[in-house]
Amino acid sequence: MITPRHDQHTVRQFRQILLWPLQLIPLPEEETRSHWQFFDDICKDSPWQRHMTDGIDDTSEASQDTHYKEFSVFLPYVRRFLYGENRGPWIHGPDDPPGDAAVKRFHRHDISALRVVPRAGYPSVCLDVDGIELIFFDDIDLVLLKVEVSGTDLPLAVVLELLYRFGRAYPTGWNEDGLGIHNMVMAEWLGATGESLMTSDFEDRAKFLDFTKKHRVPATATHWSFLLRPMVFAVSDEAGMLRFHQIENHHMPKMAFLAIDNPRNLTWDQWLRLGMTDSLHPDEPIPKNDPDVIDFKRKFFFDRYWSDTDQGPNSRFICHGRTLLLIGDAQDSYFVNRKRGMLAQFRHQYFVVFLIAHFHRASLLIFSDRLVDAIHDFNVHQNHSVRIFRHRIHAYFEAFLRFTHRYWFHEVSERTDVQSLFRRVGTNLGNDTLYEDTKEELRDMSQYLDSDLQRRQSKTVTQLTVVTAFSLIGTLTTGALGMNILDETASSWWLRGGLLFITAIVSAAILLLTLVLSQGLWDFMESISDTRKSLRSRLRLIFNFRKNR
Repeated sequence: MITPRHDQHTVRQFRQILLWPLQLIPLPEEETRSHWQFFDDICKDSPWQRHMTDGIDDTSEASQDTHYKEFSVFLPYVRRFLYGENRGPWIHGPDDPPGDAAVKRFHRHDISALRVVPRAGYPSVCLDVDGIELIFFDDIDLVLLKVEVSGTDLPLAVVLELLYRFGRAYPTGWNEDGLGIHNMVMAEWLGATGESLMTSDFEDRAKFLDFTKKHRVPATATHWSFLLRPMVFAVSDEAGMLRFHQIENHHMPKMAFLAIDNPRNLTWDQWLRLGMTDSLHPDEPIPKNDPDVIDFKRKFFFDRYWSDTDQGPNSRFICHGRTLLLIGDAQDSYFVNRKRGMLAQFRHQYFVVFLIAHFHRASLLIFSDRLVDAIHDFNVHQNHSVRIFRHRIHAYFEAFLRFTHRYWFHEVSERTDVQSLFRRVGTNLGNDTLYEDTKEELRDMSQYLDSDLQRRQSKTVTQLTVVTAFSLIGTLTTGALGMNILDETASSWWLRGGLLFITAIVSAAILLLTLVLSQGLWDFMESISDTRKSLRSRLRLIFNFRKNR
């Protein structure tokens, strides 16, 4: 058996949090329930249960204290998003009850551990599963899967493999031995008594190839599909289930907490590998000439709590957008304290920062995807397609307005470390650019619809103007004759009714003919009224028009 390469560093405490964003398929228009309500109804017989409290209402004093610290860090409009509106008899009237939190959480406790084999020849590693949640949001077709695992006394080389390989939804290819080239060799969920609940199938090459060939999307590995049920992939044949799409690539965003004995002894290459764990294979040489590597410390390190002295503190954040790592000294009791120290903040305040940033990005990607789909289905030559397109764009515009005013913000806290991390995560994810691009796309489509509506209205006005102008001939003629051209007052009602019917048919025919010729008649009227032309040339236009028609 091959053992991990020798490494002098041991990670005394390791914790990894995956945050997988998934796009939910819109429910039918006749469905009055929201996504989370629909999920709550269909998961009655599943391990998923809804969180009925937000932590502040917990009975445990320690839990209340931890969640209160999380609550107090954020600004009021962020609290409204996370915990709901303020309560009080003088704030809300009887017609305006306080709103609940926009975040709805479901959790499951049937999985207690995760057994993984990081790569061929490595021994299996057993990690504790400290939490599995599904996080829904009001007004957004999005759900985030949160998976938190932890372990102790792991070699740094094994941790690098875990950070690189764990959290991949499907393999990107296979080697000569039929094993996935970037994912775990094996991942297995274990129950409370150690029984196997579900094992990965990354090696099933035929399954992934056939699925992609049939559906034009990659399949999800079995252990992840098992975790999400009763949610199913959008292309599934199962009826009555909540369905999802994958938004981004196969590698899920993640946070990691590493407590190491004297992290000041880590080499610069090891810092780089930790920071680039999302994209750099553990066996791949570090690209020294890469611009990100050259400017890595300035762009991705956050050293507010890094003193590089014996007295400390020596805690360092590495923020690469899709990854957020907190690395510190295992001998620092405050750093590893899970109730009041950095570990507690990592699991609460810093996790919320990471959650909001990735919620922003995932929501904007969903809007962008919906706009692309609307354009793809749009056919300007079909009136039915134009009406559907207009309806969809107006709906997306309204949803984007709600997102902007309810969820989009740049400031989340007055605490400088929390705000700095939020700004850095959002910047490295490119959220501001993505927001402006999405806003511009919506504006372009809205302007197109407005201009198309104005064009249609202008055409209608032109037709009505032509009809009115040529109707004046008949109006003036009948008016000059006193409106009584035929005196049929003494005739039978059959004759009078017939004359009325014939008159209506002739009038309708004239009206329809005028509408058909409206564009040509409009051009003709413009030419006749052009005073820059001579009277002779304008009279010639009359005879030419009659001849052409």
